[in-house]
Amino acid sequence: MNIQRRSYDHPDAVKLNDQVQLEYAARYGDEGDITPLDPTMFAPPRGVYLVAYDDRDRPVATGAWRAQETNDEGYSDGDAEIKRMFVIPEGRGQGLARRILGMLEDDARAAGRTRMVLETGDKQPEAIALYRSSGYEPCEKFGHYRTYDSSLCMAKPLQG
Repeated sequence: MNIQRRSYDHPDAVKLNDQVQLEYAARYGDEGDITPLDPTMFAPPRGVYLVAYDDRDRPVATGAWRAQETNDEGYSDGDAEIKRMFVIPEGRGQGLARRILGMLEDDARAAGRTRMVLETGDKQPEAIALYRSSGYEPCEKFGHYRTYDSSLCMAKPLQG
């Protein structure tokens, strides 16, 4: 797998984001994730957006983090929030999401972030299993969906 840094508005990132939105809509019966995002949120050193390509140079997976600071939504100073973790169905089961997650953690740590946080949903058991097996534990709810019963928030220290 070839994993590259891309902008959030890169055509391959947009293509995969459209696919993950369709999957969210199917799983939750809604319009997908409506968390406000823009390309500047993923610009280094305050974030990164990764796109993975297969051996035929097709985009098959994404993952990103963006910096978060203390605010009324429950973020802690120094947090890095994972966004847009997604692997197309035919690319699943190969450890690609775990590899991207590790790269995101390393990048956030190098940028001085102290904790990785994420928000996922209860209808994403594959994601929940990945995060739990990677050392993530439940944390206080935060973010756009913090008032939803289906929202699950998790965190993992990056330092120490």
